[in-house]
Amino acid sequence: MPEEPDASGTAEDARAAEAVRDADGPSAVAGEGRALTVGVTMLAYTVGVISVLVGALLAVAGLTGQVFSAWKSAGPLSPALVGAAMVGVAPGLFSVGRARVWEEVRTLVLPLAVVLVGLFAVSLLNAGRLQAAAGGPVVLVLFSLGWVAGLGGLAVCALAALVRQYLKPARPPAARRAPLPGWSKPFLAVLGSAWFGIGTGLLVSPRFWADFVPWAVNRPDAQALGVWGTALGVGVLGALAEDDLTRTRPALLALPGIALAVAVVLAVRAGEVDWSSGPAPSLVTMVAGLLVAGTIGHRLLARGPAPRP
Repeated sequence: MPEEPDASGTAEDARAAEAVRDADGPSAVAGEGRALTVGVTMLAYTVGVISVLVGALLAVAGLTGQVFSAWKSAGPLSPALVGAAMVGVAPGLFSVGRARVWEEVRTLVLPLAVVLVGLFAVSLLNAGRLQAAAGGPVVLVLFSLGWVAGLGGLAVCALAALVRQYLKPARPPAARRAPLPGWSKPFLAVLGSAWFGIGTGLLVSPRFWADFVPWAVNRPDAQALGVWGTALGVGVLGALAEDDLTRTRPALLALPGIALAVAVVLAVRAGEVDWSSGPAPSLVTMVAGLLVAGTIGHRLLARGPAPRP
């Protein structure tokens, strides 16, 4: 005769399965959230590799005082900061593949799309200042051509990946497992609004908002920095809207990475910054805010999801 199922064994199996689901987060629960497409993962890895290589080139050149940029830049600091941000975001991009659902990565992938499309648009809007158009050393001319072609291809791929992602059947999202603490929300709202506001200003009206940058910039410099500022604002405000630390893991890796890389460039090229101006301490505060947000987010997430009622 068949053996009767062991009730205690069944209960233990159920508790073990529940523990696995809790450990893996909401994405491990079948039927919850929009499944992550391969296109988004491939985009993140590809941009991550390119960001490390090209970003390191821009940052190192700027740190040594060389103006290495796709366009005629006002000085080495702005291209170096763009490169530093590219290097800093890479750890977050490389972690996208560990996610199972779109909700866990959109706070990083949507800002990534803003950067790719935004930098490509800035390059086209300032086509006359590109090294290939204005004339420059052969290396910079070739770099500017590769910059525009590469950004154009990646921008198209990013838009296509997002369209494909949102065509995926939508399932009910998983319940929030690790809500943001109440005291952090005003901080994130101010930080995200500050980055989004200054970034949008530099993009839309670079001539006016360039005065809020405490070093020499020209139009393409200001707009490129504005793209990154806008993307950071979108990411921070997106995390606030998600209200769940488990949905911001890749972004939590990117924020401190960007903050540390930018801080290194600012420290090394400190002589180019007008530290007596009002925008300088504001910038330092905003960069420090990224570092604090990422670090505290990691600590809170390490404590594990909030217990169920």
